[in-house]
Amino acid sequence: DVQLQASGGGLMQPGGSLRLSCAASGITFSDYTMSWFRQGPGKGPEWVSSIGKGGGAGIYTDSVKGRFAISRDNAKSTAYLQMNSLKPEDTAVYYCSVRESIVPSRRPDEYDYWGQGTLVTVSS
Repeated sequence: DVQLQASGGGLMQPGGSLRLSCAASGITFSDYTMSWFRQGPGKGPEWVSSIGKGGGAGIYTDSVKGRFAISRDNAKSTAYLQMNSLKPEDTAVYYCSVRESIVPSRRPDEYDYWGQGTLVTVSS
């Protein structure tokens, strides 16, 4: 079966950093474009970042640009989201997702597989 396991969330003070991981199994990871979404309290899902099948530069929503960095290691079937200068507004459940298309999407219903999510809480 296909599994995406998100991990690395937790409680952090504003200005702190966390690194999220997404470990994939049951798929050839390099065949998929990978994205991170998040869903805050009482809010709908929000696209955060995407990275292409071969890695390299990612793309980001404006609110995290310059603070977050997406990366992937296809040899380990794992992707990452480095989150720096965290703000209370970043508090959310973070989900990793993949789609076979070479084109990334900000629409959750266009993704093929999802992880269970990991909770990030930013509070003083």
